[in-house]
Amino acid sequence: MLKTPLYETHLALGAKMASFGGWMMPIQYQGILAEHAHTRQSVSVFDICHMGEFMLQADPALSDFDRLVTQNITAMPLGACRYGFMLNEQAGILDDLIVYRMNKASWMLVVNAAATSGDLAHLKKNLSSGCSLENVSDKMSKLDVQGPQSLEALKNIFGEGVSKLNYYTFSEFILQNQRCIISRTGYTGELGYEIYIANDYVGRLWELLLCDSRVKPAGLGCRDTLRLEMGYPLYGQDLDARHSPSAAGMLKFVDLSKDFIGKGALIKEQNNGPREHLIYFQADSRRAPRHNFAILDKGRQIGTVTSGSFSPSLSVGIGMGYIAGNFDIGSQLMVKDAAAEIPVRVVKKPFYHCCAK
Repeated sequence: MLKTPLYETHLALGAKMASFGGWMMPIQYQGILAEHAHTRQSVSVFDICHMGEFMLQADPALSDFDRLVTQNITAMPLGACRYGFMLNEQAGILDDLIVYRMNKASWMLVVNAAATSGDLAHLKKNLSSGCSLENVSDKMSKLDVQGPQSLEALKNIFGEGVSKLNYYTFSEFILQNQRCIISRTGYTGELGYEIYIANDYVGRLWELLLCDSRVKPAGLGCRDTLRLEMGYPLYGQDLDARHSPSAAGMLKFVDLSKDFIGKGALIKEQNNGPREHLIYFQADSRRAPRHNFAILDKGRQIGTVTSGSFSPSLSVGIGMGYIAGNFDIGSQLMVKDAAAEIPVRVVKKPFYHCCAK
């Protein structure tokens, strides 16, 4: 079982640990509900060191890198980052990732932990010769600082320059003579930042952040409830190689004006309609749907829940899942397993509204 550089620190803070994608990660410290509320109201820091990072030196067109991702990277300004997908030939999602443009021909790719080895193999197989690809996941740590007071907390450490970061942009900063990257991105919907720094320095950064009385540590438990309230998908549950961006309702992260692996299959699926698509639903009670619950219409199973939880902000059960057939917003359905039946209605995402930008 892999451990992040902050593993012992989490134990000292009394964190409850659990395995996540082959890593031992902090699930909660004071409790999921308390950490969720603190992130929405103030600022929390998350250990996300398990994520994968690649450094790529390549001309996007000559190296075929542009064909490997769905977002338009050739038009990206320096200092910008963009969310998108790597697809297989059938338009299934191999991974969702963020591409950072460091300079004209230098990139950082941030990928999901469980998909790191597969992503690396896919890139090596499809990139042309003449480019350099390095997996730096075991050298680089990542902390997410999220919440309405996140900017003020980071300004105390890195200075006023953090204020200049616009949504989905990044810049380099210096901490004790060590270069780090800060992007204005995150997975909670709140104002937030993601910090990439060498493993040897992440402990000191963690300590500096917690010296601010506004900042508290938060685990993956509340990270899941926070992202679900925003309708953000999780790779391996809501996104996978069996479903396309069209089925997931995420075509806005696909540039159909360019060529990419899986484009032909994606267009064909659009013309015919996906066999199933992702919906969002909300219960009228506190009862929480869970992953793999059946989704029923008048007693007939039409799909499966991919993510579900109690929403701390709304005090009701919420979730998402793939279904066959079309149901309008407000349609009444049922989600169930062997022990529970929960009436739900189809809703628009996000479940909860806040101000990320």
